[in-house]
Amino acid sequence: MSHAAADSMTMIGRSIRLSRRNTDTLVMSVVLPLMMMALFVYVFGGAITTGTAYVDYVVPGIVLLCAGYGAAATAMSVADDMTSGMVDRLRSMPIRPFVVLTGHVAASATRNALSTAIVVAAAVAMGFRPDGTAVEWLAAAGLLLLYVLALSWLAAGLGAVARSVESASALSFFMLFLPYLSSAFVPTDTMPAALGAISEHQPITPIIETVRGLLTGTPIGDNGALALAWSVGLLVASFLLATALYRRRVRD
Repeated sequence: MSHAAADSMTMIGRSIRLSRRNTDTLVMSVVLPLMMMALFVYVFGGAITTGTAYVDYVVPGIVLLCAGYGAAATAMSVADDMTSGMVDRLRSMPIRPFVVLTGHVAASATRNALSTAIVVAAAVAMGFRPDGTAVEWLAAAGLLLLYVLALSWLAAGLGAVARSVESASALSFFMLFLPYLSSAFVPTDTMPAALGAISEHQPITPIIETVRGLLTGTPIGDNGALALAWSVGLLVASFLLATALYRRRVRD
């Protein structure tokens, strides 16, 4: 285990350095959510009724959209390693298979932490007024971290099976789309019945409702337990799937 931990730290350091050098991805992981937030707050916000200030309503959804973009970048980074010969070099070394993916997942979490902090600061400048306590902020941050890790491990698995960086980008597209099919931007009860039912019973909606409730004081109900169950379940399933797909790919 000590060797695995040391190998993981080495790969984490490598992936973070690569992220720092890949300025295009780093900048877009911040710029895209900021553009989306400005679009919804200033263009659509005046026409959408949520029972509260729209900027307070939409910020949790933008944060999860930001996480989806960061995870999609993880899939492309893993695919680049798989197709550039980097993994072939690592196969000759006595390291555990999952540590290669661990580095990419840790870099994804770091990128998301940075972009989330910038997005929240920009939201405050746009009028976002959270009233959560320090404990509630920590709980929201912990839930978001679980979600980001789950999504990043899933993206790492998709990157491991992709045959090119372009196909990895296509495979991970649904991570950017899924928040739109939730309560991120409009209440689910304003949607058609069938679409509203899907939105209410997919994993992102309870996560958004829990984060929104923790930060702005709206009712959480049973969404907290559902959000935690979804996040932990997705994290475990994504980790197992990603490591299995990686092992299968490197054996081919």
